[in-house]
Amino acid sequence: MDAKLIKAFNEQIKNEIFSAYMYLGMAAYFETINLPGFAKWMQVQTKEELGHAMKMYSFLNDVGAAVELHAIAKPAADYKSALDVMKKTLAHEKLVTAMIDNLYNLAQKLGDNAATIFLQWFVTEQVEEEKSASDVIALLDRIKPDSAQIVMLDVQMGKRGQ
Repeated sequence: MDAKLIKAFNEQIKNEIFSAYMYLGMAAYFETINLPGFAKWMQVQTKEELGHAMKMYSFLNDVGAAVELHAIAKPAADYKSALDVMKKTLAHEKLVTAMIDNLYNLAQKLGDNAATIFLQWFVTEQVEEEKSASDVIALLDRIKPDSAQIVMLDVQMGKRGQ
């Protein structure tokens, strides 16, 4: 595997782990404002992101490339509401989509068919990630944060992964 591609994969492993760390922080925020369903949704998201990092970790090992772990930055923790968190989630997922697209394009440019095929799953996964956050935002846009509807949505959010 080309050294540039190995470096890019290692960077993306770091980015996926950062995403997990960020979502765990969002889960903690939801716990503090007594929205345990939203917290569970973010905990599931945390596990998904760690799973993404581990897929890349395994892929690098499978092709005989060295995994190099990088430091993870502290995520932001200043949130105003559930809607604010979900908007930041969507913005982050769009950023991750761009990162995955760049990694995919690099693999294609370098003619690494195995990496290109491997990354197709991530391209598809990002469509799902953005849609999931967008769907929650659409619901939050329709309700008042201090109404009983937020409690109903919280219960629904808590069903993720069941």
